[in-house]
Amino acid sequence: VQLQASGGGLVQAGNSLRPSCAPSGRTFSAYAVGWFRQAPGKEREYVAAISYNGDRRDYTDSVKGWFTISRDNAKNTVYLQMNSLKPEDTAVYYCAARLISCFYDTFYYTSEDDYGYWGQGTQVTVSS
Repeated sequence: VQLQASGGGLVQAGNSLRPSCAPSGRTFSAYAVGWFRQAPGKEREYVAAISYNGDRRDYTDSVKGWFTISRDNAKNTVYLQMNSLKPEDTAVYYCAARLISCFYDTFYYTSEDDYGYWGQGTQVTVSS
């Protein structure tokens, strides 16, 4: 499945953005989805993840309380609501998807190795 990440941009610190991730040509409802980010000169890191049905969500500690991952399977889209953005949130944000093994696979996944499909990334730049 090909993933399209969009919704990044340039904002001032304290403002919000809501990147979205959608597949092309496939339904998203059978995929667990994660967001990762890579800042300049740094390795890519985990940000947030959501189970295929939206029941379970997880966040890295640095974004808990500020970021919210959600999904609308009717719209075939996963969102990352990012509030109170800080300059250190500046990065390319990638979404990734993992096909679930069965309908009991209601887990979220936090490792890059758990995902087989990746989007091209969307740039988020937060100015101070």
